[in-house]
Amino acid sequence: MQAARHTIILMQTSQNRSTRTFMDYDSIAQAMDGICGLYERKLKELNPAMRHLTYDIADLYNFIDGLVDLSALVFDHSIQAYLPNDRQWIKQRMFQHLRKLASH
Repeated sequence: MQAARHTIILMQTSQNRSTRTFMDYDSIAQAMDGICGLYERKLKELNPAMRHLTYDIADLYNFIDGLVDLSALVFDHSIQAYLPNDRQWIKQRMFQHLRKLASH
C-alpha cells in the first residue's frame, strides 16, 4: 500500500474569480470522494424534492468539465513537493476510484 498522498483540489466554479477555492485531503481517494460530494450537493440543490439521487460517470464527467477550472496538487514523497495534475487526470482517477468502490 503506497503512503497516503496529501491532495489539494483547486477549483473555480464560474467565471467570477471569487468562486476560486481549494479543498485539501489526506489522500487521492478522499479527494475523489470530495469531488463526488460536491456534485451530489449540486444535484440536491437542483432537485430538492428528490429523495434518492442517482448518477453515472458521464454525469460526473459533465460536472467536472463544466467547472471553469479544476486541478489537483498531489504530494510526491520522493521529491517532497506537490505535482500538478489536470482535469483529465482527475477524471481518470475518478473512474479508477469509482470502479474500485463498485467492486467492494
